[in-house]
Amino acid sequence: MSAAARCVMVLGTSSGAGKSWITTALCRHYANQGLKVAPFKAQNMSNNARVVASSAGAPGQSSGEIGSAQYFQALAARAEPDVRMNPLLLKPEADTHSQVVLLGQVSRELTQLPWRGRSEHVWPQIAAALDALRAENDVVVIEGAGSPAEINLMASDVVNLRVARHADARCLLVSDIDRGGAFAHLYGTWALLPEEDRARIKGFVLNKFRGDATLLAPAPEQLEQLTGVPTVAVVPMRFGHGLPEEDGMFDEAQYPGPNEEQGGGPASYARHPALRRVAIIAYPRISNLDEFQPLKNVPGLQVTWARTPSQVQGADTIILPGSKATASDLAWLRAQGLDASIAEHAAQGSRVLGICGGLQMLGEALIDLHGVESLANGPGLGLLPLVTSFEPQKTVRRAQACFNDLIGAWSALSGVRVSGYEIHSGQTAQHPAMAAKGDVAREVMPGLAWQNTAGNVLGVYLHGLFEDAEVLHALFGAAAPSLDDVFERLAAGIQADFLPGALSALIE
Repeated sequence: MSAAARCVMVLGTSSGAGKSWITTALCRHYANQGLKVAPFKAQNMSNNARVVASSAGAPGQSSGEIGSAQYFQALAARAEPDVRMNPLLLKPEADTHSQVVLLGQVSRELTQLPWRGRSEHVWPQIAAALDALRAENDVVVIEGAGSPAEINLMASDVVNLRVARHADARCLLVSDIDRGGAFAHLYGTWALLPEEDRARIKGFVLNKFRGDATLLAPAPEQLEQLTGVPTVAVVPMRFGHGLPEEDGMFDEAQYPGPNEEQGGGPASYARHPALRRVAIIAYPRISNLDEFQPLKNVPGLQVTWARTPSQVQGADTIILPGSKATASDLAWLRAQGLDASIAEHAAQGSRVLGICGGLQMLGEALIDLHGVESLANGPGLGLLPLVTSFEPQKTVRRAQACFNDLIGAWSALSGVRVSGYEIHSGQTAQHPAMAAKGDVAREVMPGLAWQNTAGNVLGVYLHGLFEDAEVLHALFGAAAPSLDDVFERLAAGIQADFLPGALSALIE
């Protein structure tokens, strides 16, 4: 095994502590030092995924899926994203069931195994992916999952301590001080680690701090006396850092957005009146929410995660996003009464957009003859004369295409060339019986997008539309900060927040 790269690992005292964006910031920081950097997360549980190159990890496959966080971390590192950066992805389909994606490809065999039975089956591929990245790079920045001190999971761990040992990583332990109890979280996590692993913790990080940092004393000093580990950074609360949140969705109470000035947010997030509102339907198995982050960054645009009819009232645009369980999310949508609200919105001529699973819901019917979605056959919302058939083979690929001439409310997209990605099991086409009656959808992007005859309802299979600057400008006449600007701000912030020399010491 070649082990040229030094490994820095970001662990957390809990989920949501801020591991993902700190890892992203570290990737850009070390890349800015002229180093060749790659991110790595052994196992990610998320329905937010990206299509990337398969690399040598999945012979015969040109593309595969990884968690969105590792995709952004790769871009921050100025590296080409590939499946080795997140070799194991778990995509929840129900509260007690997840689809298992290994090295970018769905594994039905692993999906059927019990949770604790998977670790020995997947560890060799995880270790090989990490070893390959270490051999090709100067620094590998590794993200943990949850907490390394979850003692019920330690025996089957493939993402925290087992990875840290294999990589001989120097670790940071991050805690969300905004939740309260951060010093107890840090000490308790450290105390529950096996003694040999405590030595890997090189620094504590207090994240999401609001207030006067001098009031923290003498706690950091006392914590160092107890553990021997210094507090190397106090990171301020940054609502508007510009990256998607770790879990993809957050309520306005948690994130005021660009229409309200917040400390640490980008300068372009000055206070603007909310001129327009977009409502995104937040069904239970919603997926690929990271693609909507650019909307959160557009001045004058308010984004609402809608779970009730009242939350879509007055919206300029309703978006039905992707879903990991289209039929069950459609049933949930109906149970909330949102189907009637969406139909009323469309009848008034207002814009409706369905993306991937949302496109499938907008059609006339869903057909599942193979049990892909538990034999869920039934009607769609009937806003597009389309029918979707679910197939066992999943479509996973990058795509570039150009919108043909659109009419009505979406006409600004006419001629716009976009790039994105597809992740779907359903195959969608014109409903033949409706076509015989003259009700034909306008195919405005071959095999990827359809529009109703009135022009206000649009369905697309292509994820990532709003990450295209031309799309944002066409639809909203505005621009969001570029990803590269976001990465540079994160790197500058993290360098200022850490004690002088602390980041260099991690890779010496």
